[in-house]
Amino acid sequence: MQKLYTLLVILGLASFVQAQNSTSQAKAGDVLSVKETRYDFGKIPQGKPVTHIFEVVNTGKEPLQIENVQASCGCTTPEWSHDRIAPGASKKITVGYNAAVKGEFEKAITVFYNSGKTKLLYIKGEVWQTPADPAPANASVQLLKNINH
Repeated sequence: MQKLYTLLVILGLASFVQAQNSTSQAKAGDVLSVKETRYDFGKIPQGKPVTHIFEVVNTGKEPLQIENVQASCGCTTPEWSHDRIAPGASKKITVGYNAAVKGEFEKAITVFYNSGKTKLLYIKGEVWQTPADPAPANASVQLLKNINH
């Protein structure tokens, strides 16, 4: 029984090491580098659109083409340059969020480049509802105005 357990542990470790090697090889061959893949807006007021700029860099030796940038919903709008990115150069992807709905959000933005490759970016935050009525008048201020006159 102990031999079977030892064999299972060795096979598990071998498959873990293989998976790690595959992941590092995929990252090593990736030519689109992003300084940050996630951005947190924090708390934002409802109805006030916000934007964030993701900077992408071509780390390859050939020009890179961003073919499309697609958001997971219509409340998120990406904008980007359709020009090729030269090796070593960078471009910006501007992502806007309309903040129309109250509550927490997390949205995915998929960057399609070089004929079938993809990179995921994420934005998140919390939209808080602004008060419907203005703040009540401060009676103390009015009292001070009357005293000083």
